Amino acid sequence: MKQDQLDRFKRWFEDYAGRFYGDDDYVNAHLRLKQEHTERTCQEIRLLAEALTLDADQTRIAELIALFHDIGRFPQFVKYRTYSDPKSVDHGQLGVHVLREEGILATLRREEKQWVETAIELHGRKALPPNLRGRTLLLTKLIRDADKIDILRVVLNNYKGYREKPDAFLLEIELPDEPEYSPDVLEALFNEERIDYRKLKTLNDMKLCQLGWVYDLNFTASLKRIDECGFLPELFTFLPQDDAIQQVCRKIQNDVAARLAQNCQP
Repeated sequence: MKQDQLDRFKRWFEDYAGRFYGDDDYVNAHLRLKQEHTERTCQEIRLLAEALTLDADQTRIAELIALFHDIGRFPQFVKYRTYSDPKSVDHGQLGVHVLREEGILATLRREEKQWVETAIELHGRKALPPNLRGRTLLLTKLIRDADKIDILRVVLNNYKGYREKPDAFLLEIELPDEPEYSPDVLEALFNEERIDYRKLKTLNDMKLCQLGWVYDLNFTASLKRIDECGFLPELFTFLPQDDAIQQVCRKIQNDVAARLAQNCQP
């Protein structure tokens, strides 16, 4: 894929996202959130590609995937007024449907189109299918990591805004903001297991799930980026400070430090 193709895709994305804005401030705020997230995810995936020493063509394909990874979020939120896939629709599958319906990927080579569609469809899944190989697997892992890095930035900003001015907070809070958390979610985090979003019952469960993303990062460079940004210690502060939470937080800190110390490669 050439740079001029990527530039055209970027212009198309801006036009497509713009179709969904209207008079509803609540909807507009969420659409803007996704546009800004998309821009930063493109930046994050370029950083990861550089750390992994990918060539220019691979980097452009990776950035294209980042550009379109949440394309399904726009019709999703306008129709369902939520970004919760369990409450609405799988936004990765919807994104692939949008791209096919619009025919926007028609200028790509067949294998490039397959890489892009597969990575977009699978980027938000709990786990990847075991049959992925080669470039498809690499690109899918890249978008999953880049997406998580910026989502952590987004949710931390949201948690701060919600805590400071809950009555004025305009964005969706997907789960009840209650002091409790689910023991099953905490146990899964202790066991370094991937947590099923459908099992989350409270906002604290979501925060614990987001902490657990450190065990689902594919590249040391991704973990290093999260560590350098200070996301984990900040996320700890938004959780209840009981003994069990403090214990799991110490475990995560130790695990992250150990992985970074043992592996200086991406």
